[in-house]
Amino acid sequence: MAERMTRPSSGGLQSLSGGRSTLRPGSARLARRWLAAVGLAPLAAIWAGCNDGWGTAPIPAGSAIAVINPTAGNHVSGTVSFTAEYDGVHIRAQVTGLSEGDHGFHIHEFGDCSGADGKTAGGHFNPHGTPHGGPDSAVRHVGDLGNITANSAGRATMDRLDAVIALEGDNNILGRAVIVHADPDDFISQPTGNAGARVGCGVIGVQNTSG
Repeated sequence: MAERMTRPSSGGLQSLSGGRSTLRPGSARLARRWLAAVGLAPLAAIWAGCNDGWGTAPIPAGSAIAVINPTAGNHVSGTVSFTAEYDGVHIRAQVTGLSEGDHGFHIHEFGDCSGADGKTAGGHFNPHGTPHGGPDSAVRHVGDLGNITANSAGRATMDRLDAVIALEGDNNILGRAVIVHADPDDFISQPTGNAGARVGCGVIGVQNTSG
């Protein structure tokens, strides 16, 4: 018996006679072949350029960077990068010039590091008006990233996937500031975790990824 032709539908490939095929959603390649076979090659080419499958989530795009500079009387420097992924934003930080131990590490409301003490960056980025907490607390500021830990040489790193911050929408951190504090964040004291003075500040901007 001759095999029945199929055409794409919203849920996969559907028989011209109304029956369902066994091909699963996401078979965009086969759909493009079908379009070409019935004389719609130009449409198939357009589809190939803008749709790589049915039912797939959009690929997140975007990355940002903050270059940390010291506040007055300190020697802190470093970079913090933020990369959008499907389940959050990947944070990678390298900071030097710190005293050994934990240091509060937060995103603050304003991208303004012009003040000698870093206070021009304002308070923690907290668009929803929630209490301060730790980075994994159920309730926290968007900017609550916890602590960054420096070794005996004063170097600290962070490699964290955070599901709260974003590079778009209400939790967008672009144009805000990363602040490194002198003391540890205790995750309890309101409104900033008793993390002490601001020893480093960097404005978060769109990263140039062209090369």
